Amino acid sequence: MAERVYLHVGLPKTATTYLQTILWANLDVLQEQGVKLPGRLRRTHLWASRVVREHPAYVEASERQRESWNRLRDEIADWHGTALISHEFFAAASTEQAARMVSELAPAEVHLVLTAREPLGLFTASWQESIKNRDTTPMADYARTESAESTAVWNWRTLDIHRVLERWSPAFPRERVHVLPLPGTGAPRREIWDRFAGLIGIDPDSVDLTQSFPNASMGVVEAETLRRINYHLDDFDSAIDRGTYIRTFLADERLVPRAGDPFWPDEERIADIRQRGRSAVDYIAAQGFHVIGDLDSLLVPDELPPRRVPESVDDSEVAEVAVELAATLLHDVRALRHQRRALSEELAAEVAESQRLQETGLRGAVVRRYPWLRPVLQRKDGPPLI
Repeated sequence: MAERVYLHVGLPKTATTYLQTILWANLDVLQEQGVKLPGRLRRTHLWASRVVREHPAYVEASERQRESWNRLRDEIADWHGTALISHEFFAAASTEQAARMVSELAPAEVHLVLTAREPLGLFTASWQESIKNRDTTPMADYARTESAESTAVWNWRTLDIHRVLERWSPAFPRERVHVLPLPGTGAPRREIWDRFAGLIGIDPDSVDLTQSFPNASMGVVEAETLRRINYHLDDFDSAIDRGTYIRTFLADERLVPRAGDPFWPDEERIADIRQRGRSAVDYIAAQGFHVIGDLDSLLVPDELPPRRVPESVDDSEVAEVAVELAATLLHDVRALRHQRRALSEELAAEVAESQRLQETGLRGAVVRRYPWLRPVLQRKDGPPLI
C-alpha cells in the first residue's frame, strides 16, 4: 500500500488544468521520484470523482467508468511510495462521501490539498467555464445558490473554499489539510507548480513544463455571444461534443484570440463575493490548516479597476462578433474542404499505385510459370490481358 496519498480536490478554476497537464505529461519522472499518478488517462480521475460522488449517470455508464475508482485504489494498493489523485470535481463531494473516500484508502496516510484563488476572479472564470460547457445562464443569475447535491459543480458548492473545507476537513487531522493560494498577479506563472510539487515531494525542476498552457479567457462581448449561440446547440450534449466543438473550436481557438474586454459581476454580487473571501480567510486561519502562500491573497481587493458587466452588452456588439465569427468559420470550412480534397486525391493515387503493383506482380507470376506467354502479356498495342 502507498505510504501517503495526496487528494487534490480543487477548487475548479484554480490552475487545476495547468497542474494536471504537467503531471500527466511527466508520469515517468514522477515515478522515478516515488510518486504514482494512478490511472492510464486523466479522465480516469474524473470518472472516479463521479463514482465517489454517486453521480446518477453512472447507472448507464460503461463498466470501465463504473470501475474507475476501484482501479485507482488497486494501483495505489500496489504502490509503496506516494500516490496522487487530482480532479477538481471531487470538491463537490458531501461530508459522508469524502469520509468514505478517505477510509477506502486506509491504511495510507491521506492528505487533502486545495488550490485556492480570490473568489471574484474565481466566480468570473467559473461563469465563463459554464458558458464553454454550453450553459446559457446569464451572469446575473449564475450561482445564486449553493447546491445541496454533490453532482452539481458550477456553483458555490465548489467555488467557496470555506464550504468545501467544512465538508472535507473533518476526515483529516488539521496538519494534513493543505491550502495553496494562487500567486498574485505578476508572479511567475510556474510558482503554483513549485509550491504544489514541493508539497507532494516532486523536484519542480525535473519535469517538462513546455506542454502546460494557460486557460485563457474570452472578452465580455465574446462570452455573451457564445452564451447566445448555446441556445442553438441542444444536440451538443456529450462531453466530447462540448469539449471539442464549443470549448476548444469556438471558445478557445476563435473567440479567446479576439482579446476582448475583461469583466465581472455587478456591485451587489461583488459585495457578496468579497464577504465570502473574508469568511474563508478567517475560517482557514482559525482552523490552523497548513497554508503554502499568502492567505490574504484570497481576499477581494478593496479597490477594483472598472470593468464591464455582461448585462451591458447590446445586440449590435453581439452581431459584430457573430458576423466576424461567421466569416472565420467560412474560411475554416474552405480550408477543411481543400484539405479533404487533397487527401482524397492522395488516397486515390495510393489505391491506383497499389493496383498497379498487384497487376505487375500477377503478370510476373504468370510469366514465370508460363514463359511462352511473355510476348502476349507485354505487348503495347492493346489492353493487357491481365
